[in-house]
Amino acid sequence: MTPLDTETRATIRLLSGAVFISFSAVFVKVLSVPPAVSAFYRLLFGGGFLLLYVLATKRSMSNALTGLLAIFLAAAFFAADLWTWHRSIIYVGPGLATILANFQVFFLALAGVLFFGERWRWQLMVAIPMALLGLGMIVGFDWQILTEQYRTGIWLGLLTAVFYAAFILSLRRTRTDGRQRSAVVDLALVSLISAALLGVGAAAAGDSLALSWSRDLGILLAYALVAQVFGWLLIAHSLAQVPASRVGLILLLQPLLAFVWDVLFFSRSITPTELTGAALTLLGIYLGMRKAPGAA
Repeated sequence: MTPLDTETRATIRLLSGAVFISFSAVFVKVLSVPPAVSAFYRLLFGGGFLLLYVLATKRSMSNALTGLLAIFLAAAFFAADLWTWHRSIIYVGPGLATILANFQVFFLALAGVLFFGERWRWQLMVAIPMALLGLGMIVGFDWQILTEQYRTGIWLGLLTAVFYAAFILSLRRTRTDGRQRSAVVDLALVSLISAALLGVGAAAAGDSLALSWSRDLGILLAYALVAQVFGWLLIAHSLAQVPASRVGLILLLQPLLAFVWDVLFFSRSITPTELTGAALTLLGIYLGMRKAPGAA
């Protein structure tokens, strides 16, 4: 068998990471704490696990500190992503909010063409709208008469997509700056700084971070390990070897699989339209991941 090339191995890691973070919605659904609180503890516990691993393995943090600006930007964008997304959910519901947040594929594809010298392939031009159309058929749109609150929710959802793309690009920057960096160190710092920013935001808004130290604690610890440690660590390890446009498309697996887990674990009913949407999304992801003939 021919050994897998670097980009293929990185793509497999990215796909695996997308699978792990797709379980986020399952954890959030079974928790009794508000979504913003679960996000705070996911980052706090996840960053703590990663930091303990860094200390136990005696990994150097000197290179991370030299790239602290990129680390802080990634953390700030991640905190802003979670903040705007949860509020968009309140105003327009989880379905439309998820679709709007995943417009990140457009921003990442545009960044790939403008800043990283990637070609705007016809496969990508077909794949992105196909995948988003499929997601729309899965989650559904509610196009009733728009109130001011509903319009605010739409803008917050689009802003989430901008922050999500900016976070991925900032994290990608920490992996491609030419230094011998540790993805574990980078992600630990990003997680803890993001948690601190969310904690400050929650305090300023008067939100309580009180937690039941029994059932919710165990679920939150598992949530942090699955999503923030395993999921985002796999993603962080792959960002430097996968084109930015393809990163955004592969991460569309997250909302697609979140829908699948909803069907399997919570007995969500599924319609032929939703099945068609799932097939379109998978086809779009496959098409967008394919290399052009003759590409390296």
